[in-house]
Amino acid sequence: MNIGVLGAGQLGRMLALAGYPLADRFVFLDPAGKPSAGIGEILVFSGEASDEDVLDDFLSRVDVVTYEFEHLPVDLVQAVERRKPVYPNSHALHVCQNRAEEKALFDRLSIPTPAYRLVSSPVELASAVRELGAPVVAKSITEGYDGKGQAVLHDAEEAAAAWQTIGHERLIVEAFVDFVREVSIIAVRGRDGRVAFYPMAENVHVEGILRYSLAPMPNLEPQVQQTADGYIRALLDELDYVGVLALELFQTRDGRLLANEMAPRVHNSGHWTLDGAVTSQFENHLRAIQGLPLGSTEARQPTCMVNVIGSEGEAAEILAIDDAHLHRYGKSERPGRKLGHVNLLASSHDELLGKVRDCASRLPEAPEPRFSFE
Repeated sequence: MNIGVLGAGQLGRMLALAGYPLADRFVFLDPAGKPSAGIGEILVFSGEASDEDVLDDFLSRVDVVTYEFEHLPVDLVQAVERRKPVYPNSHALHVCQNRAEEKALFDRLSIPTPAYRLVSSPVELASAVRELGAPVVAKSITEGYDGKGQAVLHDAEEAAAAWQTIGHERLIVEAFVDFVREVSIIAVRGRDGRVAFYPMAENVHVEGILRYSLAPMPNLEPQVQQTADGYIRALLDELDYVGVLALELFQTRDGRLLANEMAPRVHNSGHWTLDGAVTSQFENHLRAIQGLPLGSTEARQPTCMVNVIGSEGEAAEILAIDDAHLHRYGKSERPGRKLGHVNLLASSHDELLGKVRDCASRLPEAPEPRFSFE
């Protein structure tokens, strides 16, 4: 198939790499004007009326359209949807772009979340801090990712400063959760409604940025995986979703799962599947949107994804680690920038942890890895 991708970053790049063995061809439409995919055909689209011919050119070359970045103009996706099949659909994108809509969906489907309030002024923010009990985290309703558009408040008196720092007209304020670990569930739903679930991953964030994802977890109770499967299946079915969906959750000390947020695309915490699963999230996303049978989501071995942030280090040193797989995105180094990732595989979790620490020591800006099960 000829596949159109809205956005042209590393996720689109990995989609294309997964699609080439299927003889898929890719055209990227980049609304941001900062393409980094470095693969396939890339068309830059500003959204101006003068660029309508670019959109027409894009649509004339593709059979089906998907997206690798959720911060897209919904009206653009709807315009594409009127002319070509788009998976996931624009409704799913709209919900995932807006944290208030997202929380309302979680509530409607009885998916538990941390206690929260919606606020529209510094005064309401201060009241929410008092009601929920400090500390709390305040987030912009839209456009936030990787810790951007957020502030932690330890006292109601910090409300005015936090409001100004975030700079949005409406915020969501969430109570802190006494969690054991952050986890995610990734699932894929085909055009026929069939769903496949990947093993849950434990995620380690530092300053709001994902640094490590490990799957399968050695101490995960089967019923916890089943609960997560049920939550994400409910979302997939409710949204009539086609493709890969990620749901980030907190696991509390009493074993409960609380939903944090979802992402309507292939996800950073699923990069381990490129080498650690029978079928990667990228290939399964492409299978789903083309109406092909879904592949097995079984893990081959314990696997950990290590994000490469800011500085790449020496490729030869990383690849000297046994069963290490380096995925570089072709980006220039810059503080805080995602430059690539390393997938490490091992026959046991103890062996895997040793490899993760070894890899981290060879990456200039990698924090010390710490997992809940150690």
